[in-house]
Amino acid sequence: MDQAPLDANADIARFLRRLQWGLAGLAALWLVALLGPILTPFVLAALLGWLGDPLVDRLERAGRSRPVAVTLVFVLMLMLLVLVVLILVPMVERQVVTLIEALPQYRAWFMETALPWVEQRTGIEITTWLDPQRLFELARNHWTQAGGVATALFGYLSSSGFAFLAWIANLVLLPILTFYFLRDWDLLVERVAVMVPRDHVATVARLAKESDEVLGAFLRGQFIVMLALGAIYALGLTLVGLKLGLLIGIIAGLISFVPYLGAATGIVLAVLAALVQAQGFDLKLLVLVGVVFTVGQLIESYILTPRIVGDRIGLHPVAVIFAIMAGGQLFGFVGMLIALPVAAVGNVLLRFARERYTQSRLYAGDGPRIVLGEPRPAGEAAPGAQGDEAGPRDGGA
Repeated sequence: MDQAPLDANADIARFLRRLQWGLAGLAALWLVALLGPILTPFVLAALLGWLGDPLVDRLERAGRSRPVAVTLVFVLMLMLLVLVVLILVPMVERQVVTLIEALPQYRAWFMETALPWVEQRTGIEITTWLDPQRLFELARNHWTQAGGVATALFGYLSSSGFAFLAWIANLVLLPILTFYFLRDWDLLVERVAVMVPRDHVATVARLAKESDEVLGAFLRGQFIVMLALGAIYALGLTLVGLKLGLLIGIIAGLISFVPYLGAATGIVLAVLAALVQAQGFDLKLLVLVGVVFTVGQLIESYILTPRIVGDRIGLHPVAVIFAIMAGGQLFGFVGMLIALPVAAVGNVLLRFARERYTQSRLYAGDGPRIVLGEPRPAGEAAPGAQGDEAGPRDGGA
């Protein structure tokens, strides 16, 4: 019996199944975009539930019941949050007040030191464009546009009350949703696993395990690295005498999930702050700032990242930046929250797709599969050589 029609029907059925999955994925993306404004507390709660579930499972294995374990982990999370609010927020607030009070000093340094230095080397009279009288003339000549801006600002302020109420509602919902995600996480995973087609259970289980490892390394590990780097930078810059060291260190730590971006941003901000603070070129302070960031990068490269994060993520820094920007552009703040987890899982799926492709008939063809670079035992003829007395080729009969 001719197998060609059967093979063609099987290929069509396989294509239709993949098309259905693709359409379902597009529908899910459209739904996320549609419900984006209300998804923030749910996404945050799901992430917190996923982060806390391993600790809950560990407490269960130690003999605690699920409700008791969930309660303990939930209380621990709340205590950490309260600790951050009570200790870190006042310190950051003092730094912000210091920055606001120093703004006239920054302006004077910018106008009297930085701009003349730039003009001297470029030959462009930048101060002409920044003259207060000229700025006033520009504002008066564009009063209509200014009125439009004022109208838009008034509309924003009038709607900000509703935005504030929505923010309060999300803040109240977040701990409630987190508690339920913690309590029912294993049940949710079990119900999703039951829906997987039986023929694909092994593949889905493998991909889910690999995705969980990647997400764990990235979210749990990178979060610890961010906290550690923020503490190192903030403490180091404060100890060397930089007034805004705490604020700059926290900023550098928060954006250190992109390799070298946090350190580069922190160095630029710290150097500017040091120049303004010293009202000139203070070599000692600048060297100490450089030492702080050098030590931080060495600790990250040789201790934190290898031992906590590992090399399982596989996300290029450019891919990280693109994922965050694309997520924000497509789905707003919710998109930025889920951008890196989605990119990490997508990277796992891409590796799986590459593996399947290299094993497919489209890639290998119908001829023998010759692996380049592997040594062949002595006396063994090359595949396909004349005079071969070997049996049938791969893929043939």
